[in-house]
Amino acid sequence: MARHLYKTSTPSTRNGAVDSQVKSNPRNNLIYGQHRCGKGRNARGIITAGHRGGGHKRLYRKIDFRRNEKDIYGRIVTIEYDPNRNAYICLIHYGDGEKRYILHPRGAIIGETIVSGTEVPIKMGNALPLSAVARAAGAVAKLIAKEGKSATLKLPSGEVRLISQNCSATVGQVGERRELNPRIKAGYKRWIGKRPVVRGSVMNPADHPHGGGEGRSPIGRKKPTTPWGYPTLGTKSRKKKKYSDNFIIRRRSK
Repeated sequence: MARHLYKTSTPSTRNGAVDSQVKSNPRNNLIYGQHRCGKGRNARGIITAGHRGGGHKRLYRKIDFRRNEKDIYGRIVTIEYDPNRNAYICLIHYGDGEKRYILHPRGAIIGETIVSGTEVPIKMGNALPLSAVARAAGAVAKLIAKEGKSATLKLPSGEVRLISQNCSATVGQVGERRELNPRIKAGYKRWIGKRPVVRGSVMNPADHPHGGGEGRSPIGRKKPTTPWGYPTLGTKSRKKKKYSDNFIIRRRSK
């Protein structure tokens, strides 16, 4: 994908670049407005996720995750920016007149054709069941084996688990949008809705358990805690998933 470098006219444009083929003009029938709890508050108005607020308004793009246009060829018309995810999306024009967005597979270019079905070629961007996918080196989620009604997948984390062969998969890897413009000013963080982060040790005792004291005082307790008094910084807090764990063959590597 070709890139266009900015001229250094201001500090914000220094070392900046943009993908020349990427557009940001979504179709009106494939977008809708969404309500965002921009300040990280719950239904009672209490802040449960800190350092959030503001940010630019976003329109949600309807993504076709099901890929249920079976055996109908579609053509990649545009590659577009999506403010709701760290990947590009592409607009597909199908042969029956349907127009949909899908996640952009890495390496796919404008003008290529894709198709979804049970007996389609294993090609970049095509969607087909796991029972019809062959093993391939270099894939992110590797298909190791197929036995009975389940398929064994090795995930990027190193975890090996069972998944039904009836599940559909898209050949290829989602193209991660690499950050072209470096975060060289504080305004970038505020545009995406992130507010400044403040250490608990510099707060008042009423705001954080680590706060208070004269000057740079230590935490004053055995273990660090969250603003609500729960252990943090190394303490495991993830709950066990009873039903999902039954399908894990090997845990993810540390």
